[in-house]
Amino acid sequence: MSILIIAEHDNQNLSAATLNTVTAASEIGKEINVLVVGHNCSNVSKQCSQIPNVKSILEANSEEYKNFVAENVSKLIIDLSKDYSHILAPSSTTGKNIMPRVAALLDVMQISDIIKVVDDETFQRPIYAGNALSTVKSNDKIKIITVRSTAFEASENTGGSAEIKSINGSGDTDLSKFLKSELSSSERPELTSAKIVISGGRGMQDGSNFGMLEKVADKLGAAVGASRAAVDAGFVPNDYQVGQTGKVVAPNLYIAVGISGAIQHLAGMKDSKVIVAINKDEDAPIFQVADYGVVTDLFDAVPELDSKIN
Repeated sequence: MSILIIAEHDNQNLSAATLNTVTAASEIGKEINVLVVGHNCSNVSKQCSQIPNVKSILEANSEEYKNFVAENVSKLIIDLSKDYSHILAPSSTTGKNIMPRVAALLDVMQISDIIKVVDDETFQRPIYAGNALSTVKSNDKIKIITVRSTAFEASENTGGSAEIKSINGSGDTDLSKFLKSELSSSERPELTSAKIVISGGRGMQDGSNFGMLEKVADKLGAAVGASRAAVDAGFVPNDYQVGQTGKVVAPNLYIAVGISGAIQHLAGMKDSKVIVAINKDEDAPIFQVADYGVVTDLFDAVPELDSKIN
């Protein structure tokens, strides 16, 4: 039983979500290969080769893969698929962009966002915004799977000695073209991998008030998130969004400020180790999942919190 993992990276550094995906793959079978698709991505292949339990690294290093255009990457995956029983990728923006296309072209079902491996054909995944768990069995010859990284411990990233093999790409499909990207840069940790997250909701009232949260975040070394209501109101960009239609996080500490706790938001953060809620509405649903709750005006509580942190 051979498993192929699609590595997630930025052409220089491997995403931590790939290590969680390796752990999930290890629970399915023993022979694991990792596909590194990109441009000038040899450093990523070297990082992958150090992961224990990985047999070999397939490196497709070509300009046509520089920006991870789904049509180009999925063509390569399909060309390789005949040698594998399972193909896995992190359940991230990139994984959600590529894997459904692979599944459709192979005419198989996709098993999305798995949180548990029951056996090599059976997997558990959340449904109804995480309020129920579905156990899914697939009889497809090739199983296309995305992995919720917060549900699996990260594999070690040292001690392995996987062989790196260069492979030829499949060429540009000419179905779509990459035009440009506009990326926001920040010295704060990435939202999905941060150990501490402080998020604001509609109660922040205005985007400028997120400056209060950013001050606290900088002192704690935390990432800043937001509810969908705050994003829809234009307070912050949508890459801040935590929830069912945003990013799923499971930090050691999650601080929810002015967030009522809609079911869609809870689905993205309720697996956090410790949840602290600050809200002036004592009946807010967020308090049902919070380990610690503070019923007060956030405009009093957050500045006081800021003043107490050195």
